Amino acid sequence: MPARMFHSKTDFKRALADLPAADAPSQDAARARQAELTKPPGSLGRLEDIAVHLAGWGAGSKIAPKISADKIKVVIFAGNHGVVAQGVSPYPADVTAQMVANFSAGGAAINALTAAFDLALDVVPLDLDKPTADMTEKPAMTETETLTALNAGAAAVEDDLDVLCLGEMGIGNTTAAAALAARSFSGSGTDWAGPGTGLDEKGVSRKAVVIDHALATHAAASKNAFETLRRVGGRETAAIAGAVLAARAKRIPVVLDGYVVAASVAPLYADNADITAHCIAGHMSAEPAHQALLQHLGLAAVLDLGMRLGEGSGAALAAQVVRAAAATHNNMATFAEAAVSNRSKEVGDEC
Repeated sequence: MPARMFHSKTDFKRALADLPAADAPSQDAARARQAELTKPPGSLGRLEDIAVHLAGWGAGSKIAPKISADKIKVVIFAGNHGVVAQGVSPYPADVTAQMVANFSAGGAAINALTAAFDLALDVVPLDLDKPTADMTEKPAMTETETLTALNAGAAAVEDDLDVLCLGEMGIGNTTAAAALAARSFSGSGTDWAGPGTGLDEKGVSRKAVVIDHALATHAAASKNAFETLRRVGGRETAAIAGAVLAARAKRIPVVLDGYVVAASVAPLYADNADITAHCIAGHMSAEPAHQALLQHLGLAAVLDLGMRLGEGSGAALAAQVVRAAAATHNNMATFAEAAVSNRSKEVGDEC
């Protein structure tokens, strides 16, 4: 059993306040290598940025010319939400456990993607028989339950990963995500609510009212990260937050999936905006508020495919782009190696 990372909310606060920085010399070395590869500067666009990002974290942060994106794991956290009783989803809460069984049987989209891309996959169900409390009436979790979920997330982060991709499953969790975003960055239910698993316009309006009710219930409470996760989050959103913090402590870069995963990071960002420095936004979800959420987090999505499935699917696809960034960075020849003339250091000097 892995050691608990968070014995108290003070431990959590301390970990969030004391974040290791990227390895700047390794990133400088990666930029220098990019400048010597047989291509015009910047011509691989975002791939170059991702390569430099990887160089600052994990196995790449050794001031070495090569970076690593071989060992990638997708971890899905699953939880159930008491707020489902308010009619915020067209699906019953039982679907969460049914989908976890589908993951185990290999029948979900994420199974097809991880198999196709040779990615490891872990699914972590979190007390699915015990939904969180209804956030419109009381805090979704006790302090003990929140710490347990945070530690479940931290325990799922292996030491030797090159990249960690995070996903989720939980009927009702786009309601929790909207509430997390609203408490972290302000706004109302209307600003942050979307169709989730398929609500119509009336359903989205009802969902916004439920979110506003939850926000009002907890309006007088502290908006620090721990309290926001505890009051309006869920076990899976807290686990994602714990995994992001644990990955940062281990210097592992993280690819975030969609709206719910990004919203799970929002309370951390509100307390310490440096938390996203090791994160990559895998894709732009079709959930309407995701774009605004990524802007608040200072992240730009790698892919925009109109997806809104969750379960780590967008992160798994983005992992292939991450691997492409590592492959081009590692395996392209330099101008000197290929005996190709490089351009003048200052364009126009000899014109």
